[in-house]
Amino acid sequence: MIVISAGAFLTCAAALAVAGWVIGRRHAEASVTAMFDRLMSEDATRIAVIVVWWWLGWHFLAGQTL
Repeated sequence: MIVISAGAFLTCAAALAVAGWVIGRRHAEASVTAMFDRLMSEDATRIAVIVVWWWLGWHFLAGQTL
C-alpha cells in the first residue's frame, strides 16, 4: 500500500514540475516564487498548507514508526 501512495505522490510531484516548466517557458514573469508568494498571502491558506503537511507527515512518516 505504501508503494502505491509513494507512486501517487511522485506522479503528482512530476506533474507539478512539468506544469511549472511549461508555464515558465510561456510566461517569463510566472515563477514558482511568485506563485508561492500569492498562495501564502492569506492566513487561511497558510493554515491549510501547514495542516496538510502535518497530516501527510503524520500518516506517512510517523505512522509507520509508532
